[in-house]
Amino acid sequence: MNIQHYLRLYFIMGSTNCEKDPISVLKEAAAGGITMFQFREKGLNCLHGKARYTLARSLQHVCRAHKIPFIVNDDVELALALNADGVHIGQEDDSVEDVRKKIGEKILGVSVHHVEEAKRAKNAGADYIGVGPMFHTSTKSDCRDVQGPSVIRSIRKAGIELPLVGIGGIHAGNASQVLRAGADGIAVISAICKNPPDTIHLLHVTKENNSST
Repeated sequence: MNIQHYLRLYFIMGSTNCEKDPISVLKEAAAGGITMFQFREKGLNCLHGKARYTLARSLQHVCRAHKIPFIVNDDVELALALNADGVHIGQEDDSVEDVRKKIGEKILGVSVHHVEEAKRAKNAGADYIGVGPMFHTSTKSDCRDVQGPSVIRSIRKAGIELPLVGIGGIHAGNASQVLRAGADGIAVISAICKNPPDTIHLLHVTKENNSST
């Protein structure tokens, strides 16, 4: 699997991020050209139990119809129950080594915030890393300090060539900064959730970057 290709326009979403039906939002985003999707069901009034599983299954069906990898945030048990394509974990979750043992050869992504975390993720067996936050974001209440695209340059300068996606406050107006810093793609939540048709604009930015490198 070409991870770099799938990271190009990485959409992250849960029911709490949407102002309308999340299945409709994902269908619009998939039609617009997203290349990977992560189910992230967190925050106030998020779904639990059967409702959470049912939504995840419905979103997975959309991804399969469009041949888009379906990734589950944090919840390894849900990912295994759905036979998802992979799992994405943060620094406060189970270790990369433990998750890898549970999921086998499925895709494993890890959130990192600086060079040392990136090195540890690579050495532990991550398939890709999510680096951020790039810019200010209101999506996560527990968001770390803004890193900016410079942290991606630092990671690349350290010789870490692991597939990498920038995340946090990215939109069509600033995405090129992240890509030029050395990211393989951009991960967005609000930029698409609030306006799914903007997917096409974001995809255009990634195309421009790829053609100029």
